[in-house]
Formats: sequence, structure tokens, C-alpha cells
Amino acid sequence: MMDQVFLQKCLHTAQQAARRGAEVLDAWRRRISVREKGRFDLVTEADLASQEAIRQTLAREFPDFAFLGEEGGSVGQAGQPTWIVDPLDGTTNYVHQVPFYAVSIALAVEGEILVGVILDPCRNEMFHGARGMGAWLGSDPLRTTNADSLEEALISTGFPPDLRGKEYVLESWRKLSLKARSLRRTGSTALNLAYVAAGRNDGFWTHHAFAWDCAAGALLVREAGGVVSHLDGTPYDLHRCEIVSSNGPLHPALLAELAS
Repeated sequence: MMDQVFLQKCLHTAQQAARRGAEVLDAWRRRISVREKGRFDLVTEADLASQEAIRQTLAREFPDFAFLGEEGGSVGQAGQPTWIVDPLDGTTNYVHQVPFYAVSIALAVEGEILVGVILDPCRNEMFHGARGMGAWLGSDPLRTTNADSLEEALISTGFPPDLRGKEYVLESWRKLSLKARSLRRTGSTALNLAYVAAGRNDGFWTHHAFAWDCAAGALLVREAGGVVSHLDGTPYDLHRCEIVSSNGPLHPALLAELAS
């Protein structure tokens, strides 16, 4: 396992890479060329340019690490420390100039997430953390809330880009909208998880997400005192495509409602 000094170096490099990716996104923002990936999942040249800038920044410091990017271009072998990158989480928001999207970077070794960085370029908020070293927003420590009932909870969720054949996710929304204080669907899984870590949301769930969407946020939630699992309550695994996160006290009630 990497020691804290080395993890701190990894974290610092990930923050630099996130800043570089955000700079690229800002440069592309006014000259977006949109093409479609499937019917609903918008992707732009900004995704690819941001990912390449991030990859180059990380590779300069850690040339032997593997790389797994949301926009492809994966390199490396199983068992290597692996950067897990979403260069633009919230692509549709970005395309429509809705200011809620993020750059997400995590470092994992054999499935264990060790470093997480989520940068919100619109608010210049850098959420970051490392295993055993806490989670932070800038220089302020992150802590999850103490809410233990759905009635006092603000909960966020995410939907798949194409709901056809997955209409069951709307049933979860309907049921929880009748129990929780309020629900939010924002369009950025990474920021939803960062907000749970920061105590802005009490919980988050989605039936459809990938490692690059969730890895950094899962690390932040855990380091901030929260819980991350799958819908069946088992600990979060990077290779599974659904996630439930919460402050901790709320987790049993949230899981029970989703299971029902």
C-alpha cells in the first residue's frame, strides 16, 4: 500500500490535472461542436481534449500508472495503479451551458480507491481527499450530515441517458419523492457524490453509473464519514453499475425504500 507521502503527491498531481482539464473545457465552451453518442448521450470534442490534457499531466509524474478514461483511450495492465477519469461529468449540462458539471479523477489499486478529486469549474470548488487522510473542499474538511430519516433528507439521483427499457428508475423517483423532504436530479453524478461528502445532500442513488462517474466521489463520501454501497447493501465495487451513498445514519432507510 502506498504511504501517505506518496498519496499526497498523487493527490497533488490529480488536482493539477483536474485544473488543466477544466482549462480545456473553458476554452472549448464557446466553440462546441456537438455530435451524438447514441440518441441522448451528447458528447463533445471538449470531452476528448480535456481527457487528453488530464492524461498527459498525470503521465508526466506517473508514467507507469494505468489510465481508464470515460472517453476511451485506456492504457495499462490489470494490477497497476490506475487513474480513473471522467473529463466532463455532466456533458449535457455543459453543452446547454447549465453551470453544473465537473472533472473527476480517482486513483485505484486493485479495486481500492486511494485518491479522489472532483473539480467544479463553474464555482471553482475543488473537492479532494485520500484514503485515511480525510476529504476536503479547499482547506476546509468535509463532513456528512446527521439526518437519519427520509422526512428530513435532501436526496439526489441520476438517470441513464436513455430511459427506454429502464422506466423502473422512475418508480424509485416516485416512491422517494413521497418520503423524502426533497429530491434533486442535477445531471452530474460526481458532483452529487461530492455534495453528500460536503453535507449539502444527505444521500444519492443511481441505477446506472460507471467507475469514472463514481470512483472519486465514493472516496470523498467515505473519508467524510459517509457510506457507499450497492442497492443490495454490499460495499461499493468499481465494477458494478449502481451506487447508493449517504451520510451513514440515513443509509438503512434509503436502502429499504429503494429495495421496496
